[in-house]
Amino acid sequence: MLGIDGCLAEVMSIPGALDAMLVDHTSGMAVAFSTAVGVDADRSAAALTEALRATTDGLARTCPGDVVRIDDMLVTTDKGHHLLRLLETVFEGPLVIYVRLDLERSNLALARHRLRTISSRLTA
Repeated sequence: MLGIDGCLAEVMSIPGALDAMLVDHTSGMAVAFSTAVGVDADRSAAALTEALRATTDGLARTCPGDVVRIDDMLVTTDKGHHLLRLLETVFEGPLVIYVRLDLERSNLALARHRLRTISSRLTA
């Protein structure tokens, strides 16, 4: 089983990773982070949690009666890719792995594959 610090180190080893964070999805608090200078990890974690909740709510309203479960979410901006992976853990409640990837140096397919592998080792 992969620990939280090991998880964060492996996420940061993804080619093109600029910063990463583990977020408690229930509370919106940063559990662990490796962020750029000047980034408030706690505020970022809370904002990411709200974006995920809004997305889930929007999908639930769009598909009434369906069970909405997000595995991962990708947002691309003019400066990078933002990839979030939701997972249930043996810890207290669900976690979100967040990684910001360099737009030019990253490979999204590889990053998604690596996050899937990392998350499965964290939840084992």
